[in-house]
Amino acid sequence: MDAGGGPLLPDSVLFEIFLYLDHADVLSVGLVCQQWRAVARDEFLWKELFYRYYRVSREVPRHPAAVSWYDEFQRLYDTIPCIEVQALKEHNDQVLHLSFSHSGCLFASCSKDCTVKIWSNELDISLQHSSNMRPYNWSYTQFSQFNSDDSLLLVSGVFVGPHNSSSGEIAVISMENFTLLSRVRNKPYDVFGCWLNETNLISGNLHRIGRITSCSVLWLNNAFQGVESENVNVVKRLFKIQNLNASTIRTVMVADCSRYDSPDLLLDYEEQLAASSTCPVFDLGSDSEEEEAKPKQTPEPAVQELPDDGGVTAEDGLQQFFDDIMEGRVRPAMTETELETKVAELFIRNRTKPPEVNLLPTESNSKTKYLIFTTGCLTYSPHQIGIKRILPHQMTTAGPVLGEERRSDEFFDSLDHVIDIHGHIIGMGLSPDHRYLYVNSRAWPRDCVISDPMQPPPIAEEIDLHVFDLKTMKEVKRALRAHRAYTPNEECFFIFLDVSRDFVASGAEDRHGYIWDRHYNICLAKLQHDNVVNSVAFSPVEQELLLTASDDTTIKVWRSPRTVRIQQARKPRPRKLLFSWLMNQKS
Repeated sequence: MDAGGGPLLPDSVLFEIFLYLDHADVLSVGLVCQQWRAVARDEFLWKELFYRYYRVSREVPRHPAAVSWYDEFQRLYDTIPCIEVQALKEHNDQVLHLSFSHSGCLFASCSKDCTVKIWSNELDISLQHSSNMRPYNWSYTQFSQFNSDDSLLLVSGVFVGPHNSSSGEIAVISMENFTLLSRVRNKPYDVFGCWLNETNLISGNLHRIGRITSCSVLWLNNAFQGVESENVNVVKRLFKIQNLNASTIRTVMVADCSRYDSPDLLLDYEEQLAASSTCPVFDLGSDSEEEEAKPKQTPEPAVQELPDDGGVTAEDGLQQFFDDIMEGRVRPAMTETELETKVAELFIRNRTKPPEVNLLPTESNSKTKYLIFTTGCLTYSPHQIGIKRILPHQMTTAGPVLGEERRSDEFFDSLDHVIDIHGHIIGMGLSPDHRYLYVNSRAWPRDCVISDPMQPPPIAEEIDLHVFDLKTMKEVKRALRAHRAYTPNEECFFIFLDVSRDFVASGAEDRHGYIWDRHYNICLAKLQHDNVVNSVAFSPVEQELLLTASDDTTIKVWRSPRTVRIQQARKPRPRKLLFSWLMNQKS
């Protein structure tokens, strides 16, 4: 200030000067005087600092829940779980998966050491229980999930059967006394399994029809089975789906649609502006109101089509196809694989139950759920996401084991919607409100042609993290990138991801875990390990707590800078040291 008490520099000049400073220096100059503090807290200044520091496109608006640009800068800087506070080393082999209970009080870990461990999530995390699955002929545990009231834990693993054949198995463990309640076969093992409701879980089975043709059957299982009937499951068949070109159904999960119209975070910026208006109820797979009453068709595989013969039935078409082969009218000559695929397509043309219509959620049926899984139509590597609506009467094991009686022309179930990724899917996760599906994939080369289903295209090292809106069945935003994987296509394995209210995290083969902001689409943190990071998990009640699991046999616990400061402030001060120092001064 000058001698008269006025400012030496006007606010506009200070503003232009402060624009050349970084955020730390702006905070420092704000301590000089009241005028500088006022300019240092200017909203336009912090807006510029935000876009510059985080490298966010200026087309992206501020987070809808943000109060100011200053607070938003602080949120991203101070609430990311990027500080390692604890390393858990109780596993003695690769740690493959992590899952939290819904209350956040417990979490489970699965490992190549064939144990599932239950941990108590306190200030210092501690091991509460460990179950060894080797006595049940398991090779390792690979996945776990708590049911909705946290009373049961589903554990999925690889089971060694007769003649050293490997399949999958699901075990249900009581959280009250950690006893094993039931075991369910699960084939293939990377179906993993999942809960449909508190007491029923979904498993898979696979039946080979030909060399590259099969049928996947998804079963609903009762978690409570008597010990004496351990190998006799209380089950009901949910769906029977045909697989072409060596593909199978894998990685099943259930999405609850009841919160689609009130999500935690809308990712479409235009929809954010209109969030106050009532969202229309959607029909799965329809793109317009005119299409809502039309049956939805699964995209046809990219194979040679027969000419339209004007109302020819599938049986007649199949017979005609065989006649054409015998008389040499099929050109060019088909390989054995192409022939099997074509025959399978013709066989199921009139053997598949059409998609259900007019299944819009209503007030009387607000608990609509979708079964989501990976599948394919061109090759054995999973490159599509299949979605099937689960009807209310299918959510219990009551009724016939094989489900409703089927006519001969409804031997298989069709999918309600298919999303093609054009790459190898290596991970999926739902947002907490189940509105958005996040998918890890490794892309195929552009315009690649698959001529042999047993030889899929090469895959990229860079992982794309796609985001799909399950209300519109469309991809939103651009794919998130930063993480990488190096395993070739035929050996590719799952990289688990997790989604919180504001963040999404994923493992990677480059020895790091990654965290992105869901709204701004930016990578915020890299979390280091000594080997492949297989799984990540946010606490469902505290997104500033993240766990990462790695092939280096450790589970790392990460907390945000804000949480670490709070915890350190709560620690008692070393009063004895202070008292000793005072006594020395007096003497």
